[in-house]
Amino acid sequence: MIIRAALPEDIPQIQFVRNAVKENTLSDPALVTDKDCEVYITQRGKGWVCEINEQITGFSIVDLQAKNIWALFVHPDFDKQGIGRKLHDVMLSWYFMQTRDSVWLGTSPHTRAESFYRKAGWKEIGTHGKGEIKFEMTFDDWQHHKETKYR
Repeated sequence: MIIRAALPEDIPQIQFVRNAVKENTLSDPALVTDKDCEVYITQRGKGWVCEINEQITGFSIVDLQAKNIWALFVHPDFDKQGIGRKLHDVMLSWYFMQTRDSVWLGTSPHTRAESFYRKAGWKEIGTHGKGEIKFEMTFDDWQHHKETKYR
């Protein structure tokens, strides 16, 4: 398992993973274009991929401009192998090296993603979009979570 920075040439495999997920699916896959992905990983923030045998099995993207997690997805065939946690931790560590501003995300209620973010120390702060739960991670909460996680 290799976690590395996402590159524009990874976008076809990133899109494959994004469209394979069973929860938090896109109502229309055309809503997230290859150009959108490229802008987010090269201009607005940064992205990471997990590779196993040269296949991208998961990815994460953070948007520094909007202070938001734009994406964190793992292909269903690779669930429950720690990929999401590794991508999450690398992404948040990088984010908080860039800024101490809080970061937020939205996810559908009653999903594995909701449970994942709660266990990772995210705090629910309201709703977002079409009934999504809005979560926030502060710099201090991230530092505390890292300290308690590795004791």
